[in-house]
Amino acid sequence: MTLDPGGATPLPQPLSDEDLDTLIEGGEAVSDGGFFRNMIRVFSENKLAIVSFFFLIFMLLFCFLGPHLYVTNQTNAQEALLNSTQNAHPSASHWLGTDETGFDIVGRLMFGGQISLIVGFFAAIVATVVGVGYGALSGFFGGWLDALLMRFVDMGLSIPVLFLLIALVTIYRPTAPLLIVVIAAVSWLVPARLIRSETLSLRTREYVQAVRVMGGSRRRIIGRHIIPNSVGTIVVFATFCVADSILYLAALGFLGLGVPAPQTDWGTMLSNGVNYAANGYWWEIYPVGFCIVFTVVALNYVGDALRDALEVRLQRR
Repeated sequence: MTLDPGGATPLPQPLSDEDLDTLIEGGEAVSDGGFFRNMIRVFSENKLAIVSFFFLIFMLLFCFLGPHLYVTNQTNAQEALLNSTQNAHPSASHWLGTDETGFDIVGRLMFGGQISLIVGFFAAIVATVVGVGYGALSGFFGGWLDALLMRFVDMGLSIPVLFLLIALVTIYRPTAPLLIVVIAAVSWLVPARLIRSETLSLRTREYVQAVRVMGGSRRRIIGRHIIPNSVGTIVVFATFCVADSILYLAALGFLGLGVPAPQTDWGTMLSNGVNYAANGYWWEIYPVGFCIVFTVVALNYVGDALRDALEVRLQRR
């Protein structure tokens, strides 16, 4: 700092290039990491979501890796009856007892969990892909096409989901691939409406208009700008859709419309166990009920945390 000739008032020093850039940009920018780091930070602040995430990892390992470590027969009912006892109490040889056909309950939970999780995840993926494409097209083009497509969605939403599922499953023989298609057929309607609303908002943004002016095709606008900027809504819905699909399958299985024997799912196991509830065979009801309830609750907690983590307005900058 220098003084003026009078020696009283300090004269300002010339700014360096670095200080000038900082002044123009409004001060020094402080960044706490990139997008993914911020997303992980916000997600980790939700302790229930962290517990739920590790519980889901445990369930995946339990259902898909567990059968290789805890080997049981889950496909031959005659062999199960020869090598075990019906409705046996929990013991060292059968940790959670056996069911009415002699199948080991722990092994049955793993075997049924594979079907439930596979149907849940794949039905959610199919429903999300179809719903996102349908909603993006409807919202982007607008006009009479949007009105026509949305009326079709409204008609689908007006039909009770469980009634439609029962009608479709009773017409065709239920298998895992069919159940995936059937559950996805009633689940894509909600994401279609959500993505359509997002698209109506995004298509008026400046960067989308700039792509239009530069001659960008409609496919490029939808695929490179509309859908990627809706990823938060898509991921959150997909998480909730997995939980809903597991519940739908459990409801069908409880009504006797699940996968045919010797395959099983958690809903079918629960339906069979209810028949023996009065006899005190708790191991045929509570373990599978625990798997259904806690898996669905964990998926919902993870979905809530992802919604917060992917919401830019909730991230500290």
